[in-house]
Amino acid sequence: MAHTRTVDAPSSSGPEKTGAGNPWLTLLAVCLGVIMVMLDGTVVGIANPVIQADLGASLSDLQWVTSGYLLALAVFLITAGKLGDLFGHKRVFLIGVAGFAISSVGIGLSAQISDVIPGLSPVGALIGLRVLQGLFGALLQPAALALLRGAFPGEKLNQAMGAWGAIIGLSSAAGPIVGGVLVENVSWQSVFFINAPVGVIALLMGVLIIKENRAKSLARIDWGGVVLLSGAMFALVWTIIKAPEWGWGDGKTLGFLAGFAVLIAGFIFWQSRAKQPLVPLGLFKNPSISIGTVLMMMVAFAMFGAMFFLGFFFQGVHGLTPLEAGMRMLPMSAGMIVASPLAGMMIGKAGPKITMAVGLLITATSMFLMSRLSIDASFIESGIPFLLLAFGLSPVFVGATEIIVGNAPLELSGVAGGVQQSAMQVGGALGTAILGAVMAAEISSKLPGYLGPAAKAIPAEQMTLLEKAASFGGLPPGTPAQLKQMVGGAVHNAFMDGMHLAFLVSTGIAILTAVLALFVKAGRKTEGAPVHVG
Repeated sequence: MAHTRTVDAPSSSGPEKTGAGNPWLTLLAVCLGVIMVMLDGTVVGIANPVIQADLGASLSDLQWVTSGYLLALAVFLITAGKLGDLFGHKRVFLIGVAGFAISSVGIGLSAQISDVIPGLSPVGALIGLRVLQGLFGALLQPAALALLRGAFPGEKLNQAMGAWGAIIGLSSAAGPIVGGVLVENVSWQSVFFINAPVGVIALLMGVLIIKENRAKSLARIDWGGVVLLSGAMFALVWTIIKAPEWGWGDGKTLGFLAGFAVLIAGFIFWQSRAKQPLVPLGLFKNPSISIGTVLMMMVAFAMFGAMFFLGFFFQGVHGLTPLEAGMRMLPMSAGMIVASPLAGMMIGKAGPKITMAVGLLITATSMFLMSRLSIDASFIESGIPFLLLAFGLSPVFVGATEIIVGNAPLELSGVAGGVQQSAMQVGGALGTAILGAVMAAEISSKLPGYLGPAAKAIPAEQMTLLEKAASFGGLPPGTPAQLKQMVGGAVHNAFMDGMHLAFLVSTGIAILTAVLALFVKAGRKTEGAPVHVG
C-alpha cells in the first residue's frame, strides 16, 4: 500500500514575504521579465529564414534552434518552480531574467564565439546558447506565475491573469513588427540583442517592487525526484525531437520511450514516499489541476505545431519580407490585448468550463480557415483566422493557467507554475515534431504529382533535396532561375498541401480538447490546506 504523506500548510503567518510589494506593480515588473521570453519566441519565427540563409542552416538545425530551447525548458521547469518555493520566487525570477538577457546577447554573438572555440560552428554555438537560454527561461517563468499567485487574492486572480495575458499579448503584437524591422534593416542578431535593455529594466523594477515569497514549511530539495523527473522529461522530449528523423517504429525511438516509461513510473513511486516530494501527487487529485494540465498540453500542441510553418509560408511561398510577414501575424498578437482581459472577466462570470470550451471551438474554426489559405492569400484572408485565434486561445491560456496555479496551495505555487509551463512546452515540442512529420510525409507524397512526368527523370537523391526545399517553402537563395521556373511552383504547392494537413490535424485536436474542457470544475482554492500525497 502506498504511504500517505502530508505537506503541511504554512503557519498562520503564511509564506514568508519581504519587500515593497504592490499587486499591480508586481504584475508589471513580472511581465517585463516574461516579455523577453515572448519577444524571443515571436521574433525567432521571423528570423528563421534569414538565419537559414546566413548560416547555411538545415531544416533540422532550425528545428533545433526551437527544440533545444524547448528541451531545456521542459527538463528544468518543475525543478525551477521548486527552487522558487524553497529559496524565494523573487530571487529565482531575478536570476532567470539576468541569465536570459546575457544568453540572448551570446546568441547574437554566436558567430564570434564559434571563431574562438575550435570545431564549433556558428549554428552549433547558436543552438547551445539557445539551450542555455531555455534553462534561464525555466527559472523565470514558474517564478513569475508564483509571484502573481502570491500577490493577488483568489477572487482577483482571474483579473490578474487576464491583465497578464493582455500585457503578454502586447509584447507578442510588438514582436513581429520589431522583429521584422530589425531583421530587415539591421540583422537577425539584433532580435536577440533587444533582450538586453528589457532585461535591465526588468531587473531594476524587480529589485525595487517585487515582494519576496517563499514557503517556510519547505526546507529541502527532493534530489531523487529531480533526477528521475529530469531524466524522464529528457527521454520524452528527446524522443519527440528525434523520432521524425529516426522513424516512430525505430528501435532507438522505442528504446527512449521505454526509458521514459520506466523513469516516470520510478518518479511516481518515489514521490509517494518522499517526505517533501518534488511534485506532491495530491495536487492532481484536484480535477481542475489535472484537466488543466492536459488542456494546456493539447492546445500548445495545436498552436505551436501548426504555427511553426507560418514564417516559411509568408516568406518562402508568399514572397513577403520579414517585416511584411510580421505585419501578417499582427491581428493575432494584437487581438490578445483585448481577448485576454475579456477572457479573465468571462471566466469570473461564466466559469472556466464553458469559457474554455467556446474558446477551443473558436480555435478550431481558426485552424480550419488556415487550412484553406491559398498561396496568394490577402491580408484580410490571413488576418481573419489570426484574429479568431487570439479570441480562441486567450480563454484557454488564461483559464488553464488560473485553474492550475490558482487551485494549488500557495506554498506549492512554484511547482504548479512549473507544471503549467512544462505542459505547454511538452505540448509545443510534440506539435512541432509530430505535425512536422505529418507535413514532411504529405510533401513527399504530393511533390512527384506536382512535378508531373519530369519526376521520373529526377534521381532519388535530388528528389530528397527538393522535398527538403519544399519543407522550407521554397528553393534556397542562389538557385538558377531556370530551375526555379521548372520546379518552383511544384515545391510551393507541395508545401501548401503539407501546411494545410497540419492545420487540419490541429483543428481536430482543438475540437477534442473542447470536449475535454467540459469536464473542468472550478474547484476550491486550496490556500492554507494540506496536500495529501498517496
